Amino acid sequence: MSEHRRKPPQPQGGGRAAARRGQSGSSSGRRAAPRGATGSPSDSYGSDSHDSGGEGHSYGSRAEARRAAQRGGGRRAGSTGPGRGRAAPPGKKRIIDYPRHDKYGWRRWMPSWRLVSGLCIAFFGSMVAAAGIGYAMVGVPDEAKTAKAQNNVYYWSDDSQMVATGGERNRQIIKLEEIPRAMQLAVISQENKTFYDDSGIDPRGIARAVFNMARGGNTQGGSTITQQYVKNAMLDDQSQTLSRKVKEMFVSIKVGTTKEKKDILAGYLNSAYYGRGAYGIQAAAQAYFDKKAIDLNEGECAFLSAVLKGATYYDPAGASSIDPVNATPAKNKKRALLQMQDTLKKMVEYGHLDPSIRAKYTKLPKVQNPRSNTALSGQIGYLVDLAKAYIVNHSEETGITERQLEQGGYSIYTTFDKKKVAALEESVQKVYKKNIKPEERPEKDTHVQFGGATVDPATGAIVAIYGGTDATKHFTNNADETGAQVGSTFKPYVLAAAMKWGVRDPDGLPDQAQDERTKVSEKSLYSGKNRLKIKEYDGSIWQNEKGEQWEQVNDGDRTYGTAPDYKIDLREAMRESVNSSFVQLGVDVGLDKVKESAEDSGLLESSLAGTNYPSFSLGTSSPSAIRMAGSYATFAASGEQREPFSVKKVTSKDGTVYTHKTQTERAFTSLVADNVTDVLKTVVEEGTGSNAQLEGREVAGKTGTTDGNKSAWFVGYTPQLSTAISMFRYPDDETIKNREFLKMFGTGGQKKIHGASFPSEIWADYMEDALKGKESVPFPTPKPIGEIVNDTPSPTPTPSPTETEEETPSPSPSTSEPEPEPSTPTPSETDTCRPFDFRCKEEDDTGGTGPGGADVGGTDGGVTSSPSASESEEEGNNRGNGNGGGNNGGLFGGPAG
Repeated sequence: MSEHRRKPPQPQGGGRAAARRGQSGSSSGRRAAPRGATGSPSDSYGSDSHDSGGEGHSYGSRAEARRAAQRGGGRRAGSTGPGRGRAAPPGKKRIIDYPRHDKYGWRRWMPSWRLVSGLCIAFFGSMVAAAGIGYAMVGVPDEAKTAKAQNNVYYWSDDSQMVATGGERNRQIIKLEEIPRAMQLAVISQENKTFYDDSGIDPRGIARAVFNMARGGNTQGGSTITQQYVKNAMLDDQSQTLSRKVKEMFVSIKVGTTKEKKDILAGYLNSAYYGRGAYGIQAAAQAYFDKKAIDLNEGECAFLSAVLKGATYYDPAGASSIDPVNATPAKNKKRALLQMQDTLKKMVEYGHLDPSIRAKYTKLPKVQNPRSNTALSGQIGYLVDLAKAYIVNHSEETGITERQLEQGGYSIYTTFDKKKVAALEESVQKVYKKNIKPEERPEKDTHVQFGGATVDPATGAIVAIYGGTDATKHFTNNADETGAQVGSTFKPYVLAAAMKWGVRDPDGLPDQAQDERTKVSEKSLYSGKNRLKIKEYDGSIWQNEKGEQWEQVNDGDRTYGTAPDYKIDLREAMRESVNSSFVQLGVDVGLDKVKESAEDSGLLESSLAGTNYPSFSLGTSSPSAIRMAGSYATFAASGEQREPFSVKKVTSKDGTVYTHKTQTERAFTSLVADNVTDVLKTVVEEGTGSNAQLEGREVAGKTGTTDGNKSAWFVGYTPQLSTAISMFRYPDDETIKNREFLKMFGTGGQKKIHGASFPSEIWADYMEDALKGKESVPFPTPKPIGEIVNDTPSPTPTPSPTETEEETPSPSPSTSEPEPEPSTPTPSETDTCRPFDFRCKEEDDTGGTGPGGADVGGTDGGVTSSPSASESEEEGNNRGNGNGGGNNGGLFGGPAG
């Protein structure tokens, strides 16, 4: 057998693989050793070199070679050759082995499981230690020191004290046994059904709060009754922050481990805020039902548990001063009833209430007067409400939330002038006592109400208001929110839009830019014709979605101007409050621009009606007296708009909390505003507002009467003060279902109430006192503005001997169809009113039912359906004593001015 086929002896430390690799070979050397195994790349594993006569290497395996390489500084094999080995990692081990000493490459930066475990243990240990420290540092709330409201002190504008209020109803602590079982179960059913079984905290709620905080939102989330109790107790810090939540969590844990559930429940019910200044169930029972808590029935308990959601939106009396859109009495009642019924349903579902008892309570319980503090009687309650609402609604600026304000301790310096408030109330009462006789005229003089407000044009400060007869008896502030439409007092915004934006080019597009329009001069001519067919700006007849045309009626069915085209300038149209002129002007300008002008002047968008119908220009909107006074103040200030405000400064024991800073925005150029003022001066000097003249002073203003003679206004101003006065009939009794504004025909012994009658009389009497001692300041003399539009006479004049509605003018150039001749109705036609018969008057009908709004109006230009002969005669002889405007009257009559 040849030598190369014999099995060679096993080398030391080798093994089979090593033996195969290291067999002593023949001189041919068929298997070459790997490079680097020895000092030379040509050496073979385990071969005895015939040339050297010695062993080829000292290591018999790869493992030994690697170890040798490591010991030798990185070479794979232990010879003196260079090799291709990697650098070894640091060789010294540290306490924190990172980067790892015995690894190289990316493995050096991978922490070991020992390191990870150690860090986790250290972290959680620190957390436990911190929790222990936090737990030890917090204390358990003492409800005897919780939720005791302090007085807020309100001051007049001269810094004399008006009233101290807010702390008159300190919470009374009662035992759980004195709280009805139904109240306990109602709260548990609605707020925390697992109250008796949970640990007192809601981990998911806390996690949700943290998540919201990370997103920049509110940290408040759902909580257990224990957490809510702790929140109520932590009165020193009402901020919604992460640190506050952490502190609240620790306190809740401690309360849950140291207090019994019954004590926690009692503490919560005794510290919770129920609105109306009532902290705790005992005060709430007295505030809403004038009884002790123990005497509450199941329905009342369910109602009070609903109020805990937030009295602003669940008190049936409403909180319109804080949120006039969403916190109305009607909306609050609806919300409270739904929440109450949901609570009763859950009580039955969880076995806390018998279904037969639950069936007794399907309506809201009757609640009492929300104001029991006699110090808030008269106008004081309205003033306090207005100041509170301003602070809360501007909490981002004041830094005071509703809850913090309820806690009290603030000194609130208002803008209200004591003498002017008294003078305004006196002027209203003087007119009321002299003219309104509910005993003599119960059908005409009941439910008569007035509202009023004065704003300083230079600052926006609300100087005085008249909110109603008594804040402890009449709860709605008539100066702040009534819903009474403003009628023709809206027409100045139409004129301002025409002067600012201009009328559209008949050949252009609907959304023409400002520089593509024709600015309007007060000398521009518009038709004063009664029952005028309103045209689109391009000359086509305006039609609603049903294809019906709009024919605008003037007050008293009166036509202004001379045949054949009946054109009058806008100054005369404003002076006589001619509806047809301003409705057509509004359409020519664009009702969106009219709305924009109203908002720019200071009216809130939420108070404005829709712009789908031409009647928008005639005052179908319902801004408050405060907003109307503030808006007209923009004209008085030559176009500078300043937001009305009622609080100058707020201080606390820690110093000044808030100081008002007047901000001015340019609503109109002085050229536009001063020209509007100049036209409104004519209204007082020669037109419908002549009753508002003040001796030796320039006055600008506008009258307004609305749909069905349901409200009347006068808004006027001098350079120093702007005042709005409203009058309307609205039932104060909440037991009356579907309450609505009532007509004022015959009220005060007058056939019709006009803006130029009682409202302007009150305005003039009050402003004489309010301006006493002040210098008589003239309005700026305006420069000419705009161009005279529509000054081209009719091409086909048709003379007519009189200016009556029977005249049949020739169609104007932009009208494509002639107007129908008046005709005598046939017998069949007299049985009922035809759709387009404006002279027809059905029984007890003041207009149509279309969406445009109709109005019996006043004689300052109000829309009217067919008045009786005596009414027409009176209105013809007394043109300028009233006006009209409405929201839900006839489509073709439109609301009045």
